[in-house]
Amino acid sequence: MARRPLLPTLRPSRQNSTSADDERDRRSVAEFLRLEVTGGLLLLIAAALALVLANSPLAGTYEDVRDHHLSVPFLGLDLSVGHWASDGLLAVFFFVAGTELKREFVVGELRRPARAVLPIVAAVGGMVVPALIYVLVAGVGGGDLDGWAVPMATDIAFALGVLAVVGRHLPSALRTFLLTLAIVDDLIAITVIAIFFTSALDLWALLGAVAGLALFLLLHRLGVTGWYVYVPLSLAIWVLMYHSGVHATIAGVAIGMLLRAEPGPLEKEAPAERIGSLLHPLSAGLAVPLFALFAAGVSVSGDTMGDLVRQPEALGVVIALFVGKTLGVFGSAWLTERFTGARLSPELRWADILGGAMLAGVGFTVALLVAELAFEDVPVLRDEVKAGVLIGSVVSAVCAAVVLTARGRAYLRAGQATSSPSR
Repeated sequence: MARRPLLPTLRPSRQNSTSADDERDRRSVAEFLRLEVTGGLLLLIAAALALVLANSPLAGTYEDVRDHHLSVPFLGLDLSVGHWASDGLLAVFFFVAGTELKREFVVGELRRPARAVLPIVAAVGGMVVPALIYVLVAGVGGGDLDGWAVPMATDIAFALGVLAVVGRHLPSALRTFLLTLAIVDDLIAITVIAIFFTSALDLWALLGAVAGLALFLLLHRLGVTGWYVYVPLSLAIWVLMYHSGVHATIAGVAIGMLLRAEPGPLEKEAPAERIGSLLHPLSAGLAVPLFALFAAGVSVSGDTMGDLVRQPEALGVVIALFVGKTLGVFGSAWLTERFTGARLSPELRWADILGGAMLAGVGFTVALLVAELAFEDVPVLRDEVKAGVLIGSVVSAVCAAVVLTARGRAYLRAGQATSSPSR
């Protein structure tokens, strides 16, 4: 005979159960958005939607929304929706990238130069060679050389998203190699934007932004906490950076790199890791997709594709992203190991690096941003160069996926052969 419990079973009320379910759902959504593959897929969907809208009967409506101005008079801001996405929302992406940069410099791969030298040199080669190829192609064709920086940058979110999809059986060392490369790549790209794509400099606004950053660092070091302190301060730094003439996204990466990357005595996580993780869903799920939605909307009609082949700027971007990145990354890494003491991880083979080098040709986010800045006054040329970025990135991603999928199958077969018992 079953014995009845001495105490009644306590059941949560319907209201408490609903609250717990809502909280669990919110956490599930946030964790989903933190997945690298999720960010890559959302980026791809947003870019595809932008292309569909820009080449559909809704093209006029899409352009009206993108070019509609939203003003904040008391801050002196009057930006189009597209510029709010590229200057404002994209600063969130760069903030998250800044926290990751800080962690890598303090506790990650970049902390030990001997281990990081190969991907660092590969990152530099993977930026210099595409720039030179663009200048060569555009120069021979009599094109505009202002787009030399467009094919330099690798898109972290998209590249790692592709790797997450096709690289399940690949060594984790390849992801570390690509992540280190992409982080150094982003750091150089941010520096290029700050130096070469800055309009007339307002020194007082720049000094105000620097003072804001100094105050942020001071408060952080003193242990001051509270979003109500740092969010308004960060917004003030962003506004001052925008008015200084330096691209406003620089504020995002600068603030991210000020956060402490090592936990304090009473902390489970360092602020850079905790806040970066907190904002990653916002970056991957909203900021980057909205930027892509308004940046990737270019006309790709038959005439445009014909012009793309004839336009030295767009053709230079396509060739530089695919050929230049592959040669630059792979060649620099191979030459560095060949003539120095740096060595490739024992887990990796050069065929893996070749696939990673192709994947570095996915230039998407930052490449589209640089295209916006480089050809801001030439809308037709800007759209053709953007089309070149899309084509070059797609070609790079597809070819990398083929190579890395083949390498993953080879590792899987080798693993099965090793684990099978001998008879």
